[in-house]
Amino acid sequence: MKKGLVLLIALFCFNSVRSQVLISLIFGDKLNSPFLEFGLEGGVNFSTISDLETSGTNLGFNLGFYFDIRSTKNPAWMINTGVIVKSPMGAHGMPVYSLNDANLDNTFAGGSVNREIRYFNVPVLVKYQFKNNIYLKTGPQFGLLAKAFDEFKKEVDKDDVIYKKNIRDQIRVIDAGVVFGAGYHMKVGNGLNVTVQYYYGLVPVMKGDGPNVYNRSLYVTAGIPIGKGKAAQKRAVKEAELNKIVLPEDEVTPKK
Repeated sequence: MKKGLVLLIALFCFNSVRSQVLISLIFGDKLNSPFLEFGLEGGVNFSTISDLETSGTNLGFNLGFYFDIRSTKNPAWMINTGVIVKSPMGAHGMPVYSLNDANLDNTFAGGSVNREIRYFNVPVLVKYQFKNNIYLKTGPQFGLLAKAFDEFKKEVDKDDVIYKKNIRDQIRVIDAGVVFGAGYHMKVGNGLNVTVQYYYGLVPVMKGDGPNVYNRSLYVTAGIPIGKGKAAQKRAVKEAELNKIVLPEDEVTPKK
């Protein structure tokens, strides 16, 4: 048991995304119940940073796990939370700035800069699902900074020359904002959730006294319940076993 636990921790430290998938597959059925849905969620997001000169949105891929915690009084209402482990944000096509190195400045003159900021994001959303399986959700999202870098890029003799500058010390460690989303719970298998949601950052991205800029990101994701069918089968087996219990004869036969 101890060796298995150490192995899981080691896998998580080595590659969080692969470990997340592995742990989900192993324990998914234990995390599902009639009022709790657990699954993996991933897709694409189109990000930018407000008030920066850019040529377009930054395309990224996100992956995480989610929990839908349903109300016992009204299952249409639920709390949608989890962790988006891989969640890049940033800006595409920023103008080149000086790297304080004459050779690098000459190399990338006339090029462009892509800014990528990676967070571990935790949404805490209120979700309502209508009878037609369309749902709406909204609430806060909190981000913890993982990595941040500017990628300088220029085409030289039909080849791309790239230089990455670490800017983590220039980015605030905590990000926060609000999410507005809508989606559809498909009646396929155990239920596939297809969602479009928008993140509106409220905390300035950069440190220092410069102009405040904020994260903006549009997410298009699909969520797949993990272990939901297996959990339902286990509950059905338990209910069947309970129904087979026969009371002793003296308890079912009325006394004269």
